[in-house]
Formats: sequence, structure tokens, C-alpha cells
Amino acid sequence: MPDLKQRPNTIPWPPILFVGAALIALGLQAILPLPWPGGAVAASLAMAGLFFGAAGIALDLATLLAFRHHQTTVMPNRGATRLITGGPFRYSRNPVYVGNTLLVAGAGLAFGVAWLLPAALVGAFATARLAIAREEEHLALRFGQEWSDYAARTPRWLFRV
Repeated sequence: MPDLKQRPNTIPWPPILFVGAALIALGLQAILPLPWPGGAVAASLAMAGLFFGAAGIALDLATLLAFRHHQTTVMPNRGATRLITGGPFRYSRNPVYVGNTLLVAGAGLAFGVAWLLPAALVGAFATARLAIAREEEHLALRFGQEWSDYAARTPRWLFRV
């Protein structure tokens, strides 16, 4: 176990979790495909999926630029050197994970792979359990009251749960 003040995790869990959930979903689709509507409904779902996927990519890119601008790491297994509270971090404490969730769900809608919809939620839930809690503890140890104030005004995802 790492010293939480130095870094939150030894393994970069979130990308592994989202990719793993998506791969399992694709495997399930191959052996046990779920029904998917056709016609205009499928076209509408595909358009929504493209929108969600593009929004996820845009959010991920905006977040990566914020990390770069503030000269701190995006890697979830490395210690933060700065607390970012602007840009996409004004709306979510975890915009990359919101973006990843949107991307997986969007791919499911765009390509008609129903298994990717629960996979997006599984990836988000697993990330919350294996990464976010430790990342937030790391940030609290590193940034103290500044972190507490930020966490009090900014939701973990996009809304308070």
C-alpha cells in the first residue's frame, strides 16, 4: 500500500476498470447478444451515442489540458502536485471518469451493443470503490482545507448522490 500523502494507488485502476468492463461487455455481446431496436429508434440511439461519445472525448481532452496547464499528473497512481478547481473541475471532481463513463455508454448506443450500457455503470462504480475514495483521501492529506472547501462545493460526478 502506498503512503496516501505521496500517491493514492500503486495501480492506475480507472483506465483498467473501464477498458476491462468494455471488453467483458463485448465478450458478452458475442456469446449472449441482447436485443436492440431497429429502424428509426436505432438511428436515434446511434445519434445520441455519437453525442455522448463525443462529449466524453471532449471532456477527457479538456481535463487533460487542465492537468497539463497546471503541470500536475493525470495518472491516477501518482501524487498530485496541484489541486485543480477550474475548467471541467468546476462541475465535477472527477471529469475524466465522467468522460470515460459517457464514452463507454455512448459507444454502446452508437454501435447497438446493449452490454456496454451496464458496463459503463460497472466501470464507474468500480472506479469509485477502487480509486476515487483513495484519490480523495490523498487530496485531503495533500491540500487540507483547500480540498475540503472544493469538495464541499463540487459534486464527485456531475450531481450530488
